Amino acid sequence: MLLMQLRSNEKFAFLELAHHLARVDGNYGENEYDIIQEYCAEMGIDDMIEYDEESFELESLLKEFKAKKSQKILLLELMILVHADDKFHFKEDELVNKIAEFYKMDKQILEHYSSWGKAVTALYNQGKLFLEE
Repeated sequence: MLLMQLRSNEKFAFLELAHHLARVDGNYGENEYDIIQEYCAEMGIDDMIEYDEESFELESLLKEFKAKKSQKILLLELMILVHADDKFHFKEDELVNKIAEFYKMDKQILEHYSSWGKAVTALYNQGKLFLEE
């Protein structure tokens, strides 16, 4: 929905961050996979062949998002992924808080973004059910 507005380098950084977030709780499930595939389609890029956790560098990826608008898009869209499995694992919480702190975003804003992500995820899942009927 918002990812089309990112610059090319931001899209690839976002994809790597999304893969990391999807796996940070030790449970990379079908819902996370589906959402990441939707992200790729929206951004017009191919998914990563293989995610390498050992080469993941949070700060260098976050530095790719220079504009405030891009930083907001990053967090908003990651919140959809956070709520993909109806669980907000403490490691996911730690990661999104680190991102928010890096960009000096207020905790209350992060809570609003989380609520938005939860609502979007619910609507996305409802849409998938409509397609199955």
